[in-house]
Amino acid sequence: MTRIASALVLNVGTLTADYVEAMKTAAASANRKGIPVILDVCGAGATEWRDRKVFELLDQVHINIIKGNASEVARVSGMNIRTKGVDTAEVDADLETLARTLAARRRATVVITGQADLVAGGPETYRVNNGVALMTRVVGTGCMAASIIGAFAAVEPDHGKAAACALACYGIAAELAAEQSRGPASFKDALFDCLYRLDQSTIEKMQRIGP
Repeated sequence: MTRIASALVLNVGTLTADYVEAMKTAAASANRKGIPVILDVCGAGATEWRDRKVFELLDQVHINIIKGNASEVARVSGMNIRTKGVDTAEVDADLETLARTLAARRRATVVITGQADLVAGGPETYRVNNGVALMTRVVGTGCMAASIIGAFAAVEPDHGKAAACALACYGIAAELAAEQSRGPASFKDALFDCLYRLDQSTIEKMQRIGP
């Protein structure tokens, strides 16, 4: 499948040993082909085994974009942080410095999602201020963000710009969906519809990407 893909998205949310080995094989194939590999370090910091497998992926194949919330990224940066599943824990560090340091060490773009999303690793650092709090009430919105980043990175060689634009578009769709939703269930349905209907003029009017 990697041989016919334009990008590869890996997500460690649900792990088995065989699954990790398959990820390594797919990522090595992507590296040989020269397509971007996006790693969502979902749940990093929750268990020692999960952390070990995340570091195996980072050490054994090249990851182009590392994506996670603040505590997940802090953990893969080497900080001693423990989390409860995929919920973010408080990080006592400057997030931009953390992201840029990890990006330089791993030769990757680093994405930290949160109330404002941070993208670092290229010549520019971006802060994306699109999105709504209701996104945190629907399971899987973070994983979907990684997939959308993968779709953008497949066609934009500047991975920092690709990630920032992906998150802005995703956040704009969420803002539009929230306007017509009564709660998490109707929001989830509306989010898919708003992503589908998103157009250039709406993006240009609503995007909030800054340095």
